[in-house]
Amino acid sequence: MRTVAVVLAAGTGSRFGPGPAKQLRLLGGRTLLERSVAAFAEAPGIDQVLVVTAAELAARVRVLLAGSPRLAAVIEGGPARSDSTRQAIAWLTATMDPGNGGDETKVLFHDAARPLVDLRIITDCVEALDSWDAVGVVVPTTDTIVELADGAFCRILPRDSLARCQTPQGFRFGVIRRAHELAAADPGFAALPATDDCGVVLRYLPEVRVGAVTGSERNLKITYASDLAVAETLIDPGTAPG
Repeated sequence: MRTVAVVLAAGTGSRFGPGPAKQLRLLGGRTLLERSVAAFAEAPGIDQVLVVTAAELAARVRVLLAGSPRLAAVIEGGPARSDSTRQAIAWLTATMDPGNGGDETKVLFHDAARPLVDLRIITDCVEALDSWDAVGVVVPTTDTIVELADGAFCRILPRDSLARCQTPQGFRFGVIRRAHELAAADPGFAALPATDDCGVVLRYLPEVRVGAVTGSERNLKITYASDLAVAETLIDPGTAPG
């Protein structure tokens, strides 16, 4: 069965600060995008890697990733995450053999801003899709989580039932394609867009249960410049402040 990893790298990274696009920032001498792509290219269970990036970066990214093993293509994404996912779905639909179980293909969607995803997480996601039609990577929350209203505590949520989402998120292709078809047909989706693909499945295919795969604190998302400094200490503990 074919397994495709889609690395989403079309965001603007506006919260990171001025300078190069966030996905092209260096971490230990390699860009965040290169590290994310390499993680999947080196994973035994992955057949192809598809990269979705911003139109203005596409040419540069193709040069950067030239020669990467298992790289299927670099395509242009859209202004929102859901737009980029749909571009990937369209590319996959066009390249799949309809008579070869295309809807059963396993597809993992991963944020390029999580460059330290490891082989264990990737392997667990691929294997979990043998039992589930959709899976998401999560880590338990160790902090107390509160719901706020008008700047004040409204209620404290039960921590033992809460988790923080990471990527990759994995799906049988027929499931994620159908969920996004329904989202695209919903006039109200743009007013309240989902922040990830599991959210699209939960909203539009509520009958599909989303399995939980254990993530890692090391699989952090680079959002701010300070996150990049933390990631540097994870790949080289000698860079940690004394």
